[in-house]
Amino acid sequence: MKHYDIIIVGGGASGVFMSYELTKMGANASVLMIEKGHALKNRICPIAAGKTLSCINCKPCNIMNGYGGAGSLSDGKYNITTQFGGDLHLIVGEKKALELMEYVDEVLCNMGGAEARLYSTGDSDLKRIALQNNLHLLDAKVRHLGTDRNLKILQRIYDYTKDSIDILLDTNVENLTKTEDGFTVITNKMDEFHCTYLILATGRSGSRWISDKCEKFGIPMKKNRVDIGVRVELPAVIFKHITDEVYESKLVYKTDKYNDLVRTFCMNPYGEVVAENTNGIVTVNGHSYADPSLRTENTNFALLVSNKFTEPFENSNEYGESIARLSNMLGGGVLLQRFGDLVKGRRSSERRMAKCFTHPTLHATPGDLSLVIPKRQLDDIIEMVYALDKIAPGTANEDTLLYGVEVKFYNSRVEVDKNLETIVKGLFILGDGSGVTHSLSQASASGIYAARHLNELLG
Repeated sequence: MKHYDIIIVGGGASGVFMSYELTKMGANASVLMIEKGHALKNRICPIAAGKTLSCINCKPCNIMNGYGGAGSLSDGKYNITTQFGGDLHLIVGEKKALELMEYVDEVLCNMGGAEARLYSTGDSDLKRIALQNNLHLLDAKVRHLGTDRNLKILQRIYDYTKDSIDILLDTNVENLTKTEDGFTVITNKMDEFHCTYLILATGRSGSRWISDKCEKFGIPMKKNRVDIGVRVELPAVIFKHITDEVYESKLVYKTDKYNDLVRTFCMNPYGEVVAENTNGIVTVNGHSYADPSLRTENTNFALLVSNKFTEPFENSNEYGESIARLSNMLGGGVLLQRFGDLVKGRRSSERRMAKCFTHPTLHATPGDLSLVIPKRQLDDIIEMVYALDKIAPGTANEDTLLYGVEVKFYNSRVEVDKNLETIVKGLFILGDGSGVTHSLSQASASGIYAARHLNELLG
């Protein structure tokens, strides 16, 4: 059995930045990272490669798993803010959280992201225009790297750390055991390792796995929310005046009908809609690129409604999964509907799609989202589309495309202390897997924070 001072389970944003910071500090520690997915060069989605038109359930999903985590093949947006993207500031303090996210941005720039523009909503006139139309623009700075540049940066981080830490890819952690002086980790390849400090950084896709381990070790958790909605795709020119100025506009709207909050999420100017697979469920997301030759004529973004339950049912993720499964059952994957068809109460068909002026960037099944998404959430989404149409005329066009469903699963909030350590001494849970962070910036920042703390403990 080989011993390490630190074992990191998961190679997502928090694990990657933890390994970076330990390497940079020259930490006097032996470190092992274990990731169930592939190396960056092997993380190729068959849909994106043109080998198939629909998800074939790769195990693990290359969009969601592998070195760099789900953020690797995303559009590489790092939002520097505490107004959304998680609650790291409640753990480490507002000032420290922002300082850590600024540091993450500095690392990204040093690794090749300096050419990417840093946008800000701070001095934007959009906030006033939004307020005049009952929309609320959240404050943030955002650096958009693009999927292509993001991959290059992550590869540089991998190359920087690979000689200082051991990295096991394509490896599942099957069992964790607490010992008198640390932890024993057993993989699917029957490798057995021991460590003093164990870091669980499995990201959003590892939410079930984290919940199982917390239950095993008696670590308290609080149920989190699930966000359900659609991904909107429309001609980029409609949102150009917004995306050229702030790029990522987080707009929140309170509906008149139900008093629910609906928000925009993950805006991708000149991007493409993509499918992703979480625990065998196909949902939808969006990417965009830095390279102008890879850009499309469309912009896409999500419209999400948050759902949180109490008694007698309180498992928000199960609710989201059931809706996504229904969509998969009806559409064989992702469903697609024109906004005009939705409001007229008719399904989109191949014939109607053939006349559509907005050309979809993802092959999806034309259908009827009203058979999948509950009426309340769908009413919220329709009302939000009309609200956005006031600041971006054309949003409510008949040929605006809606892909469903988009589901954002959040792990149950794990109880951690000010150092992100659980009640089990030596066991830390970071990033989106902890339920504390919900974004690349905050997940990365949590990895930096924990690395510095462990460096102090190890002297």
